Amino acid sequence: MSLVELIKEHTAKAIEDLYKIEVFADDLIINQTKPEFEGDYTVVLFALVKKLRKAPEQLGQEIGEQVISSSSLFTSFNVIKGFLNLSVADNHFIDFLTTNVGKEILAAPSQGSRIMVEYSSPNTNKPLHLGHLRNNFLGWSIAEILKATGNEVKKTSIVNDRGIHICKSMLAWQMFANGETPSSTSIKGDHFVGDYYVRFNNELKEEVKGLLHQGVAKEEAEKKAPIMLKTQQMLFDWEQGKPEVISLWKEMNSWVYKGFDETYTRIGSDFDKSYYESETYLLGKEFIEDGLQKGVFYKKEDGSVWIDLTAEGLDEKLVLRKDGTSVYITQDLGLADQKYEEFKYDRSIYVIADEQNYHMKVLKLILKKLGMPYADGIYHLSYGMVELPSGRMKSREGTVVDADDIVNEMNNIAARHTQESGKVKDFTEEELKELYDVIGLGALKFFLLRVDPKKKMVFNPEESIDFHGFTGPFIQYTHARIKSILRKEKLSDTAPKFSSPLLKLEKELLLILEQYVTIVKQAAFEYNPSVIAIYAFQVAKNFNSFYTEHSVMNAETEEKKQLRLQICKLTAHVIKNAMSLLGIKVPERM
Repeated sequence: MSLVELIKEHTAKAIEDLYKIEVFADDLIINQTKPEFEGDYTVVLFALVKKLRKAPEQLGQEIGEQVISSSSLFTSFNVIKGFLNLSVADNHFIDFLTTNVGKEILAAPSQGSRIMVEYSSPNTNKPLHLGHLRNNFLGWSIAEILKATGNEVKKTSIVNDRGIHICKSMLAWQMFANGETPSSTSIKGDHFVGDYYVRFNNELKEEVKGLLHQGVAKEEAEKKAPIMLKTQQMLFDWEQGKPEVISLWKEMNSWVYKGFDETYTRIGSDFDKSYYESETYLLGKEFIEDGLQKGVFYKKEDGSVWIDLTAEGLDEKLVLRKDGTSVYITQDLGLADQKYEEFKYDRSIYVIADEQNYHMKVLKLILKKLGMPYADGIYHLSYGMVELPSGRMKSREGTVVDADDIVNEMNNIAARHTQESGKVKDFTEEELKELYDVIGLGALKFFLLRVDPKKKMVFNPEESIDFHGFTGPFIQYTHARIKSILRKEKLSDTAPKFSSPLLKLEKELLLILEQYVTIVKQAAFEYNPSVIAIYAFQVAKNFNSFYTEHSVMNAETEEKKQLRLQICKLTAHVIKNAMSLLGIKVPERM
């Protein structure tokens, strides 16, 4: 049980003993005491004032006296207006330290649900880009956090490998490549195909421009441009299974998949299963007939099928075209059902940008109206788009920053900053290469994960590798610093016994370390890795304050030295665990 949970229980018991009313411990609000006040944790009393009809200062005094007299957990208290500040006994923190310092994993409470997390969802007409990185890092981290809290988790991806946008790259390759391949050009497969997607759109612009000069309206020109008509014919041929089109589609997709795999390996993203739109786009049609019979859908005179969601504050939504072909929502209905049949999930989390908020609301609502048992388990983890200081990126114009290019740039910046520090002169070339990769990728992941997923953000590469700021490298450096201390000083082989009072900064560091399991639990509940990123930064900051003020190697006594070495070891362990849930490695030296 965490310290906060213990304080809630003791406070609830004190209230029941004093006032003979039942109070639920979870309803009490406990915060860490603000630095300007004496105490470790603060009980917020305002919610009890009306119920007990007592002034907050009187309540605080009475409850404080009761918890002090009934428990050895506390040593003193003070009351500031409606806040009861409690000081926790040193021996609680010493027990926490000695119990956890040798553990490999600080175990979090088990929730035990079956959860599917879908993320990445790339298109096979272009490489992964900066937006995909935020998506991958969020999805992967959420999956690991949920695993850490005892859930059975499946990581999945839906690959958008068919449709008009895929045919654009295919047609451009046919028209302009002259048989070139990724191998013959030494260009990574996903980048190679992406270049032809950009080439297609450049050619389309030129053709549209020509039609506009002929007096054709813009909307008509975009539809009737020769290159667009050829692309539509290619899509029709693909749907009809024309052998040469299918063969080209398979070959070009294989180039892209090879490129994706290299990027996924490099950024540490993985999946338990991938679904492919080419295999799922016909799913969901059985839902239409079922929905028509139940009165959930209705058919218009032209044969198209719709659902009316105006009563729910949305609008009418097409679910089947008049020619009988499905739309995206139809496919997603079928895929949600297929995934449930395969995994019987309690919750299915879709990591998708906030541009799809409406689509996800419609998906969940339709499943609920159809009476699907898994409808309530659908959860959209909506996140804001990532922009660069120069503004928003656009794939078709070739202004998107590819994921590989971002990672390369981060490595270069990491190398420059590390070399400027002058602390890696004894590293081999291989060790330096690995270190730059760890720092660069760590900085990238931390910067993209430190922001609440719901917020839009601007990514600044230089800002993300500040060794003194709210960054991954600052935390990584703190870990390496601790490891350096532990290499120089040996921990005692005998079980430590600490009798000296804890100093303020020693206690503050142990207090925040004790919160680790609670923080992981909170991040899992909120589906929010930024909770862990902010926590890891606070741990590193607290450690640096502690280390600046108190020497470890030249401690006042051997007992203090051993205490601080134990604190160092536990701090390094917590930092490593917390950062691993973000997919970030922490070096032993840097």
